[in-house]
Amino acid sequence: MALGRRVDRSRVAFAGRRATHRMRESERKQLLARIDKETATVGTSIPDEVEVQGETIELASFVFDVKRHDTIPDDLETEVEHAKQSLRRERKQRRERIEDGDISYETGDREADVIIGIDRALHALESLGETNIEAEERARETADKKRWVSFVQSALGNS
Repeated sequence: MALGRRVDRSRVAFAGRRATHRMRESERKQLLARIDKETATVGTSIPDEVEVQGETIELASFVFDVKRHDTIPDDLETEVEHAKQSLRRERKQRRERIEDGDISYETGDREADVIIGIDRALHALESLGETNIEAEERARETADKKRWVSFVQSALGNS
């Protein structure tokens, strides 16, 4: 015969940790608003690792390696574009999981953190693309100057 009080086993199961519960609609809306907020990535760091399409990617080091160049090097351009597409696809799937999935609030909260980290990585990678646009503009201006010089030479009869 045991001495002392009886212990309610249902309460012991969650002692010291928060019980998980199915996400309520108000919580779902709160997480989606947090994800969609324009300033969501401010102060957010890029996750060290993230699972994208079933493959673990060392995201922070990848972005850091790419960002140390002024522009995306030709040998990395395909890899960076593939990474951006994969990250966008992963972000969409995780957002849909929060929006429609039968998940707990805690799981949704973790997914939201990952989505915001993915957004931060995408912003960092896409900011390098702007440099490529500037390079294209310079190339376009150079081509325009060459056409102008060619036109002037032909107009003056100097071919």
